Amino acid sequence: MRTVPTTLRPPRRAVPSALAFALTVAFTGAAATLAAPSAGAATLPTGWTTVVAGNSGKCVDAAAASTADGTAVQQYTCNGTGAQLWQFQDAGNGYYRVNSQGDATRVWDVTDVSTADSAKIQLWAYGSGANQQWQPVAEAGGTYHFVNRNSGKCLDVPSASTADSVQLQQYTCNGTAAQSFTLGAAATPPPPAGTPDFGPNVTVFDPSMPAATIQSRLNTVFGQQESNQFGAQRYALLFKPGSYSVDANVGFYTQVAGLGLSPDDVTINGAVHAEADWFQGNATQNFWRDAENLSVNPTGGTDRWAVSQAAPYRRMHVRGNLQLDDGGWSSGGFIADSRIDGQVRSGSQQQWLSRNTQWGSWTGSNWNMVFVGDVNAPANSFPNPPYTTVAQSPVTREKPFLYVDSAGAWKVFVPAVRSNTQGTSWASGSQPGTSLPIDQFFIVKPGATSADINGALAQGKNLLFTPGVYHLAQTINVTRPDTVVLGLGLATLVPDNGITAMTVADVDGVNIAGLLIDAGQVNSPVLMQVGPAGSAASHAADPTSLHDVFFRIGGAGVGKATQSLVVNSSNVIGDHMWLWRADHGSGVGWTSNTAANGLVVNGNDVTMYGLFVEHYQQYQVIWNGNGGRTYFFQNEMPYDPPSQAAWMNGSTRGWAAYKVADPVTTHEAWGLGSYCYFSSNPAVVAEHSFEVPDRSGVRLHDMVTVSLGGTGTINHVVNSTGGPSNSASNVADLVSYP
Repeated sequence: MRTVPTTLRPPRRAVPSALAFALTVAFTGAAATLAAPSAGAATLPTGWTTVVAGNSGKCVDAAAASTADGTAVQQYTCNGTGAQLWQFQDAGNGYYRVNSQGDATRVWDVTDVSTADSAKIQLWAYGSGANQQWQPVAEAGGTYHFVNRNSGKCLDVPSASTADSVQLQQYTCNGTAAQSFTLGAAATPPPPAGTPDFGPNVTVFDPSMPAATIQSRLNTVFGQQESNQFGAQRYALLFKPGSYSVDANVGFYTQVAGLGLSPDDVTINGAVHAEADWFQGNATQNFWRDAENLSVNPTGGTDRWAVSQAAPYRRMHVRGNLQLDDGGWSSGGFIADSRIDGQVRSGSQQQWLSRNTQWGSWTGSNWNMVFVGDVNAPANSFPNPPYTTVAQSPVTREKPFLYVDSAGAWKVFVPAVRSNTQGTSWASGSQPGTSLPIDQFFIVKPGATSADINGALAQGKNLLFTPGVYHLAQTINVTRPDTVVLGLGLATLVPDNGITAMTVADVDGVNIAGLLIDAGQVNSPVLMQVGPAGSAASHAADPTSLHDVFFRIGGAGVGKATQSLVVNSSNVIGDHMWLWRADHGSGVGWTSNTAANGLVVNGNDVTMYGLFVEHYQQYQVIWNGNGGRTYFFQNEMPYDPPSQAAWMNGSTRGWAAYKVADPVTTHEAWGLGSYCYFSSNPAVVAEHSFEVPDRSGVRLHDMVTVSLGGTGTINHVVNSTGGPSNSASNVADLVSYP
């Protein structure tokens, strides 16, 4: 009997009402950039930050990590915990509420609404009171003092004390160090000798560092990033070869990776995990995080990677079990080139792709579980249970990665193309590929301009983007064969003024990896283009590949792009991509974050592994080239068509999620899922999810459509076959077409 949820899962982004206010705080507060209101204003940290007293060097702290009303706001030795993380949220007219990381509804509050000197500061539920609002005033040297709106008095350390547990107060502003505070994460440990300058957002750990120092940095970054879904912070936390006893909890826009040539060169005794505690176990918004190139001896025998889209898990060796959910909902992810010695438990995951991975056993399924080139994969059995198993991956190239060799030299390893493979690329201890010295890379750090980047490319350099958000005034043009463009820590490119973020010439062997491309406010016709229109060369011997390349339209603010990714070159390999027109966050709406198509493929013999495309307003995917192959497709139709009339493809109701163009003669796809949740108007109907020409060379295997909670209808699975998915019959399966 097929294993499905007892109650069909609500749409991934449906927020339980009890969380609505707290999440609104997290979303809007994390995305805002604060500017101090003084003449010498500077940009304050966004998201969660420490606040450090100038006179003592100690952190502003919630006593006993409590979030109860009346909790003392005190100073305490900085320890990297969430009790010392705060978020500034605009309250209007230059004033801000200061939210506690433990409970974002609790804020700095002057007791009894007092205007007197020495009145104590506590946590209290926010009620818009003037005693709960503070004006950050910039001082020389980047410090701040904070003026209470109700009293006009300053946040103050009583008697300029340096002791732990001293409760803060308000006091007449006097310009002393007891009223001066620094904002920012706890100090980053200095990099090991010989480390290249990777800028402020990369931390490199060495086995000689005290475990407490490493753990403090891990905790600080996670505390800031746990719920920082649309913030601007980006981090890479990198471990040199050796053994570490730490717990790495991976939050938003954080990459945790080993620096060995093999995953077994770095051992974590503890955990490298993703949890959904911030969302009450619901992992459907655990996006944009990354674990790579590590071996883990998990505490208790089981590690957890409870994620949904855009959260790659690559080149990992878990010496135990791996759990893929956190007890709540979860919406699909990606594992590649990894080994799990024990059991993988998918739990509530609605869908999943595993590629070239090995495990002891796999248990769990819901709608669409796909295995390509895996060792010990379940037998093909779609739809009961819904396992789609392909014995070998026909053509792959693993993602490039940064490493340190045995002599201490920093390099980037570029794996070679492999054909008809099963299992990991590193199982035998030797990996085909090329090592590039770090001096062949332009290390892109925050503040670099488009001109700087293009200048480096013109000089023959590869690109290593360090974590950050990069606004582009010019298109990045990659023209040299075999160029490597590698991002760390979800480095993010934002094309301004309607430009294309990146173009790739019709050349051999370009590797693009680890980037988030975020649409700007002015519509871009295309966000990324691989090969110019009309590209005709064959690249079968040395294909271009895209690894963990993600696209976002809206969410962090208004974004617009007609098409996200256009592939004109042939033989391109796509290896895990999420193309997302945002359904929540900032700047979201039918006429706000506009986007017609996610992926358009014009080249021949293009292969996609792990293709996630969601919420675009017309065809989500258009495939015009011959010889295309897709291994796993996950889609949600747009939530927000206001009416059927607003969402028509000529006389056809709605737009298919996956369109193979009428002239195509050969195309094949395995494991395809498409879901609807027409929340703006449940009467909306999509005539079909998959639209293909009726010819023998075009074949689809193992398809599923779902009406999430019965909100809306997908009338047929493919063309006029299969279905419906609606309020009466949520799930429809189709084993093959034709």
